[in-house]
Amino acid sequence: MSGKKIWASVATVVALGAVGGVAGTGYWVHDQLSDLEVKPGYVLPTAEQVLVPATPDPIDRNALTATLQALSDDPALGTFHARVSDGFTGEVLFDAHAAEPLTPASSTKVLTAASAIYTLGLDDTITTEVVRGTNPGEVVIKAAGDVWFSQETIDDLASQIGDASAVFVDTSIWSGDKIMPGWDPDNIDAGYIAPLEPVMIHGGRIGDTTGDVPRSHTPATDVAQALADQLGAGTVGTTTAPEGAEVIASVESPELAERLAEMMKESDNVMAEAIGREVALQRGADAPQATLDILAEEGFDLTGVTLSDNSGLSTDNLITPQLLDDILVRATTEDELRPLLATLPVAGGEGTLTTRYGDLGGKGWVRAKTGTLTGVNALVGTVTSDRGNVYTFAFLANDADINGARRAMDTLASALRDF
Repeated sequence: MSGKKIWASVATVVALGAVGGVAGTGYWVHDQLSDLEVKPGYVLPTAEQVLVPATPDPIDRNALTATLQALSDDPALGTFHARVSDGFTGEVLFDAHAAEPLTPASSTKVLTAASAIYTLGLDDTITTEVVRGTNPGEVVIKAAGDVWFSQETIDDLASQIGDASAVFVDTSIWSGDKIMPGWDPDNIDAGYIAPLEPVMIHGGRIGDTTGDVPRSHTPATDVAQALADQLGAGTVGTTTAPEGAEVIASVESPELAERLAEMMKESDNVMAEAIGREVALQRGADAPQATLDILAEEGFDLTGVTLSDNSGLSTDNLITPQLLDDILVRATTEDELRPLLATLPVAGGEGTLTTRYGDLGGKGWVRAKTGTLTGVNALVGTVTSDRGNVYTFAFLANDADINGARRAMDTLASALRDF
């Protein structure tokens, strides 16, 4: 027998001996412990249910109608059209000329947001590329609609590019008017809008990153200048990027979910127009007609509706409370549009509703898109009542004092808390 076979035989004997030893020990332990009594294992008691799903109470239609009618007769509301619906069933509970359009101000953004959710998807981003120019040392920013640039974005591009002697920007992706019908050009210096060019730093703001501060009259060229400053380039201008040019740098915008939330909560007109034009490009159509086309395809009634922009800054816009409320009903009852609800400011806590509802019952419970122009107020959103009911509403007031109408609308929305 070879040495390997001898060691294998020894190993087998040792292994079998170990197994036999373990088996023998097991038999001994079993014999010694088999007569022991063991108490049943501890069973956790069933926890009491802490959170109980909301069960809506039956709605007292007569009381609800009487309350809303009395509040809607407030002279502070001027010409007032409205609709209130049951957020669970979609049933219309209150209608005050809801099929007749009025100037909607920034509640227009509800239409823009809905069309973007239907078309683009919440994870959509905008890619801005920088390509080599025609001559050595030249680079061209191919603007793509990203008005959310920041200094960090410029720094990122500069680090990818390295060196350049000239920086140009190509804005050809957006066609059409830079100042939309019904806009007051003075609104640029007032901070409400910038000329519509497809790349901007902080929406074209001058001297700050947020708020209604003056905006640039040349926002795209400002981006080229900022990048040139980082690269030490002495020439800045506009051009058309060479076809098939090498891409040497690129950056991504925030995702649509983040862009929509910022646009809606702060009622940013530049962001709304940029999102509207992105939707239009995706559809191969003009903005804001693309917004209406999408909503029509989704089954919404657009009778009487006119859009001259996507932000609501235009005084030419006309929208019915019926359409606005229909969109909110769809958002509360169907999954696809539900993300729209998360973009609405919370009363007394966020965005354009931060300083409102201080002593009203709707504080913290109303979520709504606001709208304000001279003589125009809007409030469109949802509210959860003390009784577990959810309501959607659309309030439009024209020919009204801004502060008086705003307070009257907040009171109306808060009244729904009692039903």
